[in-house]
Amino acid sequence: MADSSLQVRKTFAQIEEIRSSAGSSDGTPLRKVAVCAVIRNPYAGRGFVDDLSELVEAADALGTSLGEEAARLLGAPVESYGKGGLVGSDGEQEHINAALTSVFGNAFRDAIGGGAAWITSMTKPAVAGDRIDVPTAYKDDVWVRSHYDGVEIRVPDAPHPDELVVIAVVTNRGRLNARVGGTTVADVLARGDQR
Repeated sequence: MADSSLQVRKTFAQIEEIRSSAGSSDGTPLRKVAVCAVIRNPYAGRGFVDDLSELVEAADALGTSLGEEAARLLGAPVESYGKGGLVGSDGEQEHINAALTSVFGNAFRDAIGGGAAWITSMTKPAVAGDRIDVPTAYKDDVWVRSHYDGVEIRVPDAPHPDELVVIAVVTNRGRLNARVGGTTVADVLARGDQR
């Protein structure tokens, strides 16, 4: 984990590989990787705090380290990404959102080799062991329907009441057997105006 002003209690990674869907496969397995950092929430138990800059500023190091580890574990070029987080009961949802702003997103993009599209996101208050579904979308254009997907994540023993779980997700491709039409990855690459 890169240097950060935040205290990291532990990290957690999850890898899922889907080889077929409905008894059929269209080629390369779909690999989904989630990497999580369980950090102390510096605002936990303090009531309403207007300035959340400590989390926003520390998000750069988190985005870099989580992105680098996610890309390493994926072992293939990143096609889709997403981000998410959980906040323990002594904090508020705005705390985890502060850790996932564009500061985190820009560092995450750089760490995985780029991405032009906004990063899909989900956050929620939680207790230890709660699940969260983090949505994913194509990294260069959110309108590529074949890549609308997500990852279900549960971090054992987290978050404690005074913690945040910061999550970065990457995939190597879109859904298996995707066939709902719309813009394709090939369309985006040919167009060259990624967004």
